[in-house]
Amino acid sequence: MDFPAAALELKPDMDRAVERWLAFWNHDLIGRPLCRICAPKDSRAPAARPPYMAGADGDLQAAARMALAHAETVFWGGEAMPSYTPSFGPDMFAAWLGAPLHFPAAETGTSWAQACIEEWESALPLKLDEQCAWWTRMLEFCRVLAREFRGRMIVAHLDLHSNLDALLAMRGGERLCVDLIENPEAIDRAMADVRALYRPIYQALYDAAEMNGTGTCGWVPAYHPIRTNTIQCDFAALIGPEHFRRWALPALEEEAAFLGHCVYHLDGPECLVHLDDLCRIPGLDCIQWVHGARNRRFIEWMDLLKQIQSKGVSVWVPCDTASIRVYHRELRPEMVFYDCAAASEADARETLEWLRQNT
Repeated sequence: MDFPAAALELKPDMDRAVERWLAFWNHDLIGRPLCRICAPKDSRAPAARPPYMAGADGDLQAAARMALAHAETVFWGGEAMPSYTPSFGPDMFAAWLGAPLHFPAAETGTSWAQACIEEWESALPLKLDEQCAWWTRMLEFCRVLAREFRGRMIVAHLDLHSNLDALLAMRGGERLCVDLIENPEAIDRAMADVRALYRPIYQALYDAAEMNGTGTCGWVPAYHPIRTNTIQCDFAALIGPEHFRRWALPALEEEAAFLGHCVYHLDGPECLVHLDDLCRIPGLDCIQWVHGARNRRFIEWMDLLKQIQSKGVSVWVPCDTASIRVYHRELRPEMVFYDCAAASEADARETLEWLRQNT
């Protein structure tokens, strides 16, 4: 298997980082747990990162230059790969299939898709609208980013919200829940359509962003030298195991099989009913547990993290240089992805050395 050979300018130790990422995907260990640790670079004044959904207004070059300028001020320590994830909001997949995408006049921090399916018979089959302005703009944005970043950093893959999440955006939550009960055959057909679109959409973005030359970061910043991303089904919070297994699970299994290695975004306690099914998906190697703002702190879910590891799946752990020491005492080191923030380069380097000495 051919891997991207050249180190990136902003990641001179890329070869070593790639080795550790490959070990992580295989539940192996090279000296210490995998740790993505970022800090302000000592030698550079801080630069602002692009706001979320930068480039949606069409000013692609400015967003690309801002992303690169910010990355140049970051110390990308451990297995941190210098990368930037383009996004026009969470419902891009639905927009590419025809849902109107709205950006509010007041600042709310996100966009949303307008439900556009009134009845399934006239809406099916669902197809990629290759003339959709949001599709052509995102492809061009990926090309602009790839040109601006070439040899220096990675264009990360997108937060796609595919499978049932795309139907959720296009139909609306209440009506889609009713459809699962009253019109399941239509959902079978709709899901067949969106499942068939995952690969070509992923590949078109991959090609536009020149990921074949850099390897791939997902929007949860895990890296693989060939192909990866973060998959999810947030709609799973609204359905039970029977409906999950009929519609969500087969789609997620296909996405994981295509990617080869991936992270799953598990969003909130309502989704935990599906944990056993998720942990049995081949190629789903790591779970990003998101506890939610109204629930207890992430560090108080240690039992859940251990439960996930006991099922043969790694865990993503957001931390700082103090809390990482707590997690390290509790979790299996070969099955953890630390996503750590440090106050300085010195703190980052000291933390990596502490992990090495204490593993």
